[in-house]
Amino acid sequence: MTDALQDDFQYYLDHRDELYKQYLDKFLVIKNKNVIGVYDDQVTAYTETTKDHEPGTFIIQQSAPDSPATQVFHTRVINIR
Repeated sequence: MTDALQDDFQYYLDHRDELYKQYLDKFLVIKNKNVIGVYDDQVTAYTETTKDHEPGTFIIQQSAPDSPATQVFHTRVINIR
């Protein structure tokens, strides 16, 4: 995990209680220490976020009171121009 993604996860951990109160059991997309999306399910969170953001540049975290697990998505595609 990159330093930026680790920072995003730490942001989630630091704000977990308030995020849970605000986004009960939602899937949060966090990038640059900001919540950039809130979704009902993980698949929608991923598909909607990748329309505007490169995989591997954000985390998807379920907003739960004691769920520290997070997922980072990467792409194996290389753009050659």
